[in-house]
Amino acid sequence: MIEAKNTQRAVVRIGYDGRVHKLFQGPKAKERFQNECRVLVYLENRKCPFVPRLLSADTETLEIVTSNCGTRVERLGDEKIRSIFGELESYGVRHDDAFLRNITYRASDGRFCVIDFEFSTILDQQEQDLLDNGDTPSASFPAEPPEGLLPNLPIDVSWSAMSHPGRFRPNNEDRFLAMLFDQSGVRYLGKDGSSTTQAADMLFAVTDGMGGERSGELAGKIALDNITKFLPRAYMLTHEHLVESAPLILNRMFKAIHDELMMLSKWDQNCTNMGATLTLVWIHRRTVIFGHIGDTRLYHFRKRQLPLEPSTSAMEMVQITEDHTYVAWLRRNGKLNEREGRSHPRRNVLSKSLGAGNQFVEPQCGTFSIESGDKLVLCTDGITDGLWDRAVCDLILSPGDALSMMKPAQRLVQSAVAESGRDNATAIVLEAN
Repeated sequence: MIEAKNTQRAVVRIGYDGRVHKLFQGPKAKERFQNECRVLVYLENRKCPFVPRLLSADTETLEIVTSNCGTRVERLGDEKIRSIFGELESYGVRHDDAFLRNITYRASDGRFCVIDFEFSTILDQQEQDLLDNGDTPSASFPAEPPEGLLPNLPIDVSWSAMSHPGRFRPNNEDRFLAMLFDQSGVRYLGKDGSSTTQAADMLFAVTDGMGGERSGELAGKIALDNITKFLPRAYMLTHEHLVESAPLILNRMFKAIHDELMMLSKWDQNCTNMGATLTLVWIHRRTVIFGHIGDTRLYHFRKRQLPLEPSTSAMEMVQITEDHTYVAWLRRNGKLNEREGRSHPRRNVLSKSLGAGNQFVEPQCGTFSIESGDKLVLCTDGITDGLWDRAVCDLILSPGDALSMMKPAQRLVQSAVAESGRDNATAIVLEAN
């Protein structure tokens, strides 16, 4: 964790998952701890959108964990400061330390926020009395928005996964990951099965390692091992704040993987220029949070209304991720079509990856919702080297009698290896039920 503040009154540290840990100390530490808990619970109930959310509180150690409201503001006009704290009072709380040091800026929505409520007052005395008579929180707070919100309802997901070294390579530098996780830890899943997002989140990932000797295999292992370290820490976030914080969480995780690969590359000559691509989906209830770098891919199969028959729908395949290659950039800008891109001499030259001597890490991150009947495909470039986009779509939606008995991931991998087989091939296929 990064130490953000260490004073006589409190020590504040920021975890790699973005959550803020505040340890109260010094004079009247218990009273200040209790007051901040009361105020944050009150503001949560009032749905104040520009303050931290209290995620947990420990009455023994006097430590609270809150969501992150961005970075501190160095300069702001007096009138703007008064306006921000004035808006807070409209939610029923007066901040009794109303200075610039307690204002942050949240880049995700361009919002100024207010923090540190140990010195603050709930203006509604009746509400204050009710909170004073209750117990100080000692565990995670409810994380559920109103039941009517579809993205927060659980969904059943079935999956299949397969990896193959191809027909010409002696080793397999591809890896895949399937797991369930909650705040208590991780449970690894098999290559096929089904589960629900009712009590735990689900995560699936594919990675393609690069490097001399066997460092490509090691790079893929490092990428997936770091995922299992980072994400369980974020499980306790509320649904709303999880979606808000996901880009920060994933960016830090990708950066940690990158740094470890760069360090090994520097100190071990067998790992020189080792690197990896990575595409992952994190399913929280019905919200898919994805992170991606390189030329592995994520496809989303979803229903769309037919323009001439609005009462009927058909499945469409959408490539969610962007390949981080020069050739893909040419395709996105209309300078090449798919056929020209597949035969281009620089089609496998990456512009972004983890490690491999890259100075900066800029993963593509985002969110979308899934409904019953939707499908997701994660795959490495060994699949797309052997299969055109149309073939991927047909193998998922209409495989024909000869292939219909196979698991979806098996259909993709075996077809890609049969068509090309020049590279390792890995796929994960998910279906929401």
